[in-house]
Amino acid sequence: MSKENIEQNIEFFVNEQKFNISVRPSTHLADAIRDKCSLTGTHLGCEHGVCGACTILVDNLPVRGCLYLAVQADGKKIETVEGLSYNDELNDIQNSFWENHGLQCGFCTPGFLILTKWMLENFKELSEDIVKDVLSSNICRCTGYQNIIKSVKQVAIEQNKWVE
Repeated sequence: MSKENIEQNIEFFVNEQKFNISVRPSTHLADAIRDKCSLTGTHLGCEHGVCGACTILVDNLPVRGCLYLAVQADGKKIETVEGLSYNDELNDIQNSFWENHGLQCGFCTPGFLILTKWMLENFKELSEDIVKDVLSSNICRCTGYQNIIKSVKQVAIEQNKWVE
């Protein structure tokens, strides 16, 4: 039997819930989260790390779930789009995207929501230039980005983090 077919046991916390799963060494984190944890909000787009639809937080750092190996996440804290809402109620970021039409087909939205969460938690101030720079790592084929930026701006203003 090749090493590729041997599964490894790993443990991590996804949205504060503990998971013990068994994965092949080549399994990507996005696949493990979707297939083994039944959390399908993380989308797989290009599967080459280019589009950003699979962006999740691992120990509070944004990573591409399609490139990050599940075994690398052993013992780590992971946050996905499912962790944003509470009791099936949208959080401020999700509400802002909804109100400002920051989504159309919604395929890229989980990645943008997670990046927005990361920015709001890790930047003391946000400006349009900073938001454009950070969000430029993700691709949206529908909106043209203006409403996504508007959505982020609204939440940053509400949190007193927006500077002109």
